[in-house]
Amino acid sequence: MAASGLRLPPLPTIREIIKLFKLQAVKQLSQNFLLDLRLTDKIVRKAGNLTNAYVYEVGPGPGGITRSILSANVAELLVVEKDTRFIPGLQMLSDAAPGKLKIVHGDVLTFKIEKSFPESLKRPWQDDPPNVHIIGNLPFSVSTPLIIQWLENISNRNGPFAYGRTQMTLTFQKEVAERLVATTGSKQRSRLSVMAQYLCSVKHIFTIPGKAFVPKPKVDVGVVHFMPLIQPKIEQPFKLVEKVVQNAFQFRRKYCHRGLSMLFPEARRLESTARLLQLADIDPTLRPTQLSILHFRSLCDIYRKMCDEDPQLFGYNFREELKQKKDKSQAKEKEGSYGLEVPL
Repeated sequence: MAASGLRLPPLPTIREIIKLFKLQAVKQLSQNFLLDLRLTDKIVRKAGNLTNAYVYEVGPGPGGITRSILSANVAELLVVEKDTRFIPGLQMLSDAAPGKLKIVHGDVLTFKIEKSFPESLKRPWQDDPPNVHIIGNLPFSVSTPLIIQWLENISNRNGPFAYGRTQMTLTFQKEVAERLVATTGSKQRSRLSVMAQYLCSVKHIFTIPGKAFVPKPKVDVGVVHFMPLIQPKIEQPFKLVEKVVQNAFQFRRKYCHRGLSMLFPEARRLESTARLLQLADIDPTLRPTQLSILHFRSLCDIYRKMCDEDPQLFGYNFREELKQKKDKSQAKEKEGSYGLEVPL
């Protein structure tokens, strides 16, 4: 603990708080508690200098990381916790750090952080990051949808990024952490790698062994730091990039033209896919994992032009087309099964 940090009065240990409030981890919510304060201190140190910072902690649970953040001399810590069972233990911490800790009972997926901190913290996007940080030991079940939501917020400069290039230090299953930082050509390269890396500088800082958590998950946990880039590496709307990347990785073991072809209606699929790859100057026999961010930038730029030429193209979804075909064929089968009499 830094000498200038807030010294919390003697408190029950996290283990004692879990016992005191009968806090059993709920398997369906993929909850795992980190009890070792040396590890929670390390996560907080890796987030950077938090002196006088405004910190948003997601999924505080019994409050292990919460204690370490409060000890880092922050101006204010806002925690959002969905599970009411944890509120009394967090309230105990709030009483021990008067005026420092705000507790919100809510869902991180819908909580509006942009209204929670002072307007004066806002910084232009091109400037240094604001003194606002997001830190969290996320339940595995929400970590991927939440990071995708925050990446979209970065693209639109809203939500937690209304303040500027807010930094994030978050835990993920080790496999997800490895995907987030995976380089072109590596086995772990995925949709998540491209979506995170075109908008942020992403670093897998360290790994926490599963045995440090209670209950012990079947996997180790990776701590990942995100710093939003001043200039995104692909300058197209988030939803368009997401659609192109998602389709490219649809059939990750096949050549990239296979997944990318699903961007187009069946009637002109071959011709449109060939045109897309030719104009983007991409070898159709590359695997999706071999496509770099520059490749994806070309693909998104050309696909955008094709959507501008045909305004209905962006709304096309091959799954919808498959569903309609299936519905038609089922309707025909049903018609046939009524045994209609054929006139002589």
